[in-house]
Amino acid sequence: MKHLIISVALFFFLTATAMAAAININTAGKKALESLPGIGPVKAEAIIQYRKLKKFESVEELTMVKGIGDNTMEKLKKELTVKGK
Repeated sequence: MKHLIISVALFFFLTATAMAAAININTAGKKALESLPGIGPVKAEAIIQYRKLKKFESVEELTMVKGIGDNTMEKLKKELTVKGK
């Protein structure tokens, strides 16, 4: 029983930590975007230019940015959000 309680607590801690660390693609600066796997200076700038025209309504909308396809999206979606700061 003790192990179950510890496991559940650890799960919630890790989930909360991962969610808190998500990068908001509507507000992140160029350096934060570049810290993402597969996102360099050119793609980071493309994200910034896209969101100047249209706010991201969902993380999946990132595939509308030139150079970001389904494979990149799969790698990134757990690290991104469109909500919060």
